[in-house]
Amino acid sequence: MFLNTVLVVLTDLVARSLGSAIFRKHFHLVLSVVVMFGPALSFWVSQHSVFAKKTHFLYRIFLRSGWGWTCIFVGSFVFLLSFSIRRSISLSIRHLSRLGVAGGLWAGFCKLLDLLENTTGSCYEHLLNSPEVTNGQPLLVLREGASKSECLRAGMLWRGYEVSQDVFLLCLCCLLLAEEIAVFGPYLSLGGFSGGPLRILFLFCVLLLWLWIFLLLCLLAYFPQFPTQLLGGALGCLSWRGLYQGWYRLGPTWYCPGRPGQGLLNTKTNGAAAEHKLNHYH
Repeated sequence: MFLNTVLVVLTDLVARSLGSAIFRKHFHLVLSVVVMFGPALSFWVSQHSVFAKKTHFLYRIFLRSGWGWTCIFVGSFVFLLSFSIRRSISLSIRHLSRLGVAGGLWAGFCKLLDLLENTTGSCYEHLLNSPEVTNGQPLLVLREGASKSECLRAGMLWRGYEVSQDVFLLCLCCLLLAEEIAVFGPYLSLGGFSGGPLRILFLFCVLLLWLWIFLLLCLLAYFPQFPTQLLGGALGCLSWRGLYQGWYRLGPTWYCPGRPGQGLLNTKTNGAAAEHKLNHYH
């Protein structure tokens, strides 16, 4: 009983915070400021920290499979919330389709970014036994005709026009998480029923959101790459704005899954009041 009370109080408090108008209106601005000025943290962090190594288990386990972790937790939360309210598989699939659309957009942009780097890049080989230049970097010799895969397999260096896919993924996942779980606060305020599993899933999603923010700060502070990280963050924010602030506002149709919570936020209240609540939330 005590643990259940703590769970209810904690989830109510967090859901109310994430569902507030202040958070909804300013979270993307805060994330943009983090991406723009986060590399300045490199002047204060220690390069001997465990987070300065890309072999750290957080990078290996979570960052490399970031989209998978996001789909597992957010997809489970969205499905459980929608199905527990309406008991409709079709409605749950419609809400889950937002993850599919975002995943397709992310995969498409990654293919385009790889193509951009391949077409604009060149392969360079370290010149053995060469004196170092004035900036402390060894001399590089251009190797023509080599593709990126061949270049990297041979242990050489590939340089091209690059956009940080890690920052792009983390920004997109943070904004997607904020959109999908913020609907839980308005749902509870309307008297919606929520059991222990749904509340636990919600807290897991919140923890995942903070983990993505922490990893984003680690990348910006320990591995600063300007302007590739800034471009990656901008691409993530533009993707979120095009989906959640653009296309999804058209309403649920055969070609649009609709906004998070649309068709769900009318529990224990009339439809007009729920729609007004949803519009105010967005």
